[in-house]
Amino acid sequence: MATITGTGTPTGMNTRTTIAEPAAVPDRLKLLQLLQWLSPAFPTGAFAYSGGLEQAIAEDLVSDAASLERWIQGILRYGSGWQDAVVLARALAPGADHDALDALMRAMAVSAERLTETREQGAALARTVSALTGRCLPPRALPVALGEAAAPLGVPTETVVAFYLQSLAGNLAVIAVRRVPLGQTEGQAVLRRLLPAIADIALAARDAPRGPPLAAAFGADLATMRHETLDVRLFRT
Repeated sequence: MATITGTGTPTGMNTRTTIAEPAAVPDRLKLLQLLQWLSPAFPTGAFAYSGGLEQAIAEDLVSDAASLERWIQGILRYGSGWQDAVVLARALAPGADHDALDALMRAMAVSAERLTETREQGAALARTVSALTGRCLPPRALPVALGEAAAPLGVPTETVVAFYLQSLAGNLAVIAVRRVPLGQTEGQAVLRRLLPAIADIALAARDAPRGPPLAAAFGADLATMRHETLDVRLFRT
């Protein structure tokens, strides 16, 4: 750390301000930029998508904090969250074929709603990052769009993936707080308990073997399909 000393007070008293060394600032800004892209304030429309959770709540499959935790963990470990994590890790790699990864994401979508969810959020992210940075990022499935956008930041792969999974889990928790309903503290407690799993899954996704990432969260997949005919719904998926 470095310090600056001055006499900027009306009484002439010395003041001492601590600043970061210049070399340390860019890394912090890169992390903050990534967090901005994954925050609820970033206009990807994530709040409009439940990934089938609204259907699960309507069918009483998710009715309290314990069932919500199981639902989210299943998605992150075995379902679309795992697939997203692996594809995101590959999209961050040097020389990644983003066109091929986008085609893979589209092929792995198990329902029309799942495809809509990843395509529309990815297009919104690419569009907004392009406007903010001056880069020309094409619309792609969400994890591919994020990987292509974040690759130049140089943030470790497991960190980007963990932030993404935390954002996904947070969005699902907010939905459950509104729709189950759960208390705010209960929802945050679920997210806290999921933190070790998120860290482990991020590392596993970074080191996943080549080939399409397999998923087996059939309950969540079926919920996304049944949601298309749900009579009353607040969310698009």
